[in-house]
Amino acid sequence: MKFRSVFDIIGPVMIGPSSSHTAGAARIGRIARTIYGRQPEWAKIYLYGSFAETYKGHGTDVAIIGGLLDYDTFDERIKTAFEDAEKIGFTFEFFPEEEEKEHPNTAKIVVGDKDGVMELTGISIGGGKMEVVELNGFPLRLSGNYPALLVVHQDRAGLIASVANALANKGVNIAHMEVGRKEKGEMALMVIEVDHIIDDEMLSELRVLPHVTEVSTIAE
Repeated sequence: MKFRSVFDIIGPVMIGPSSSHTAGAARIGRIARTIYGRQPEWAKIYLYGSFAETYKGHGTDVAIIGGLLDYDTFDERIKTAFEDAEKIGFTFEFFPEEEEKEHPNTAKIVVGDKDGVMELTGISIGGGKMEVVELNGFPLRLSGNYPALLVVHQDRAGLIASVANALANKGVNIAHMEVGRKEKGEMALMVIEVDHIIDDEMLSELRVLPHVTEVSTIAE
């Protein structure tokens, strides 16, 4: 694992006793909220490994809910996340699971409202950092450390090159790219982390590419 600065090693400014169990958990919740694109009405959170064993004592539960309320790791409101959720009618349940995952600090978050449901699995990898490893059944690796593009598309030859060329033509440098698919020739998800935020004009160009069905962004 590479660190970008000494502060990545020390850890983030945060609320809570543990960078892995609190700050990392808050970031998993917050990126789920960001990708979902709005405040969900409800959430079901499945915890695995050490998350499942210690989530109450280490504040993993309030941190995830704080993240789902769009609170950052240093936001004092994380302490009152349960009460804040109740005030806006946001309901949630936690399910500690016995199943063993590849990483001990794993959370699967399912959020929804009347307009749709989203499922995201994230892992807290230490120092307040996290990675998204699955989104709606698509395997991926998304760090949240850079602005990112999420491109849902048909699995077709040449499409990855078309997206990469469109970005290159606008001078957008790709820091990391991954593509996940469920089956050959079916729907796929392209995750592209870039060095700067993508503007609306670039998004419009990507959306009209053949076989692209949805394009969304995540700011750093």
